[in-house]
Amino acid sequence: MYRLRPVANGTRTDYPVPGLPFINDERLPLSNPDAIERTGRNQGKGLWGRTDPTAAGGWVAFTTEPKNPAYAWAVHHHPDYGRTVLLIRDGDQGDLHHYWKYDHDGFLHRSGGYWWNGKRWYRPSQVWDSAFEHYDLRPVDEPTTVTAADLLSSSGKPENGRVEKIASFTGAGNPLPGWEDHLALWAQLRASQPGARPLEDCVVDLRTPELERAKLIGRTGLAEAAGISVEDLPDPRYGRGDLPVPQHENAEDGMWWSVPVAQDWAEHYRRKNGPEALLSASTVYGSTQPVGLVADHDRLRRMFHDDLTSRRQKGKKPLRPYMEGESAQEAADALAWGAAASFMYGHDQGFVPHGILRDVLVAAILRSLMEDVEDGVGYGKKVEDLFLGDLPLSTVKLLSWYIQRQPGSTAGIFGEVCLSARTRLGLRPLQVGRLLRRSLRFDSSLDVEMIDALLAMTLPPSAKDPNRQ
Repeated sequence: MYRLRPVANGTRTDYPVPGLPFINDERLPLSNPDAIERTGRNQGKGLWGRTDPTAAGGWVAFTTEPKNPAYAWAVHHHPDYGRTVLLIRDGDQGDLHHYWKYDHDGFLHRSGGYWWNGKRWYRPSQVWDSAFEHYDLRPVDEPTTVTAADLLSSSGKPENGRVEKIASFTGAGNPLPGWEDHLALWAQLRASQPGARPLEDCVVDLRTPELERAKLIGRTGLAEAAGISVEDLPDPRYGRGDLPVPQHENAEDGMWWSVPVAQDWAEHYRRKNGPEALLSASTVYGSTQPVGLVADHDRLRRMFHDDLTSRRQKGKKPLRPYMEGESAQEAADALAWGAAASFMYGHDQGFVPHGILRDVLVAAILRSLMEDVEDGVGYGKKVEDLFLGDLPLSTVKLLSWYIQRQPGSTAGIFGEVCLSARTRLGLRPLQVGRLLRRSLRFDSSLDVEMIDALLAMTLPPSAKDPNRQ
């Protein structure tokens, strides 16, 4: 998720960020990315610069501002959509470089991570699709792109605007009042720039019903979306990175999110934390543990109790039990817990090597899929149209056993299977998702409701049946 917050606009940017001041960027050689890099690179202690090409045929360039090294210039050039010139905090260069160079979430961000790629608007990227190894794209409903021409058609007095100087710039804590006046001055200055992008093509902001202030929700709404209590939400003082970027925030109002952003975050939260909560049970000690571990403990405590309390015999001579009464049960519980936990925890993941077992399990599922593909192709069928046969009973039983003891691994297993099935066998993730659901329903020890809830949490988005959403 895009979290970076620029501090100012360059005067020659094509995409001004609302509320931010404009800084004179005339010293930046905007037509020469190498020269931008050299402005800061190897020019002194604490200075840095970098330029790289982008996949779209453009380039990105960064440099620490020598006259004010707390800040850095960031320039994104797109062959079709022009340039973005931002002033950012010097420590943010690496993060923004990574976003822009690898085209993560487009090149223009507004309202807490909503992004535009030159063609359409998307919500902040929060839900990872492991079958394709990228975030699931969530387009914005009813978006209206606001341009500089739109804003200046009814307001903005350039004589009331101003341009800051970089040497004396200290940052603006709050959005500038009367920002349209500063925007009007920016527009006036660019009128003399040769080849300047028309104002109607200079995107400034996004408007959409879901971002209306009255429709945003606070921490209570965010918790409700995830099905947890407000107390269980990450504390923004210590775990801000675990919360979605707010669409509105200030000291008086706190943090507020759009409903779709909250729902996407809840989907991510459930995938990360849901399986362990769903596949859990209480031990005799009152603690919560994976349901498989609790089942193992209950089975072992009965066995140990029987062994401890059964009458013994030495030759023909009967002997008293090892233990009797309440102490026998306490000892059986303790011995059983040590044994059950040792199958899961400890060095090399306990007596049972769960990591190795996981790899074998994934390979077994893929082997079954490969056989179905080979048979189908042999009959002249298209891979993407194949109806996959049920997984072998032994594979489903092992899968069921494993996820009840390692529920946190469920999403990783399903994601790896869907990714490998797509890249190695040509199967659509949806085909694999339907097979996993059918096989678990037929042959696992889990009930149907639990299977459906688990798959809703852990399948990659592209593997989920849209008819079940």
